Amino acid sequence: MRYLKWTFWIVFWVIFAAFLHYTLPQTDIVRITDTETRRVDFGENSIFWASPDSGNATGTINRDVFFIQAIRTNGKPIVYRNEDTGWGWPPYFKFDTANLQTRSADLRSTSAEPQWAAMRHYGWRNEYLSIYPNATSVRPVSGPDVTIIPWFNIIVLILLAMLVWFIWARWRRFRERRLDPMWDERHREAGSRPSGARRWFDGGRKG
Repeated sequence: MRYLKWTFWIVFWVIFAAFLHYTLPQTDIVRITDTETRRVDFGENSIFWASPDSGNATGTINRDVFFIQAIRTNGKPIVYRNEDTGWGWPPYFKFDTANLQTRSADLRSTSAEPQWAAMRHYGWRNEYLSIYPNATSVRPVSGPDVTIIPWFNIIVLILLAMLVWFIWARWRRFRERRLDPMWDERHREAGSRPSGARRWFDGGRKG
């Protein structure tokens, strides 16, 4: 029972951490090399693409998508998609896809005369599944060594930690006041060992 409990919580927190890593914004320092529009046919990876841009038809199996090509400070290439999030998830309320594409095109530069930019995005890049992070904003920066402090992520993680602590504290208080006395009384009357549910909450300790 103890191993089952720990397996459950490890899987839960890994999935939760992956969800946060995909959803929360990240900022890359990059040199934009090109921008393009590409016709994309959606398949098994369609869950990693946003909905059609605001005002466009929905339910299509393919559509034109903006892409931004860049080089990171370590010399490795990175490609971003540029799609509206609209009123859906994640809640970035992004409606300025065309404007972002124009700003990105204006920041294009060469390795001989680099113009570095801070590209804010969410999502992952996976070459095998053709998954691209979605750019949400871009701005020029002074150089490749600029420091970007993720204040938004810090605030969100602190609030989430406070929420988890609050729920855990309320649950523990409810359990100590209501569930534990009820279970103890039931076991005394039956003269039996604690049930599987009780051992689960007790971390597998025998009664």
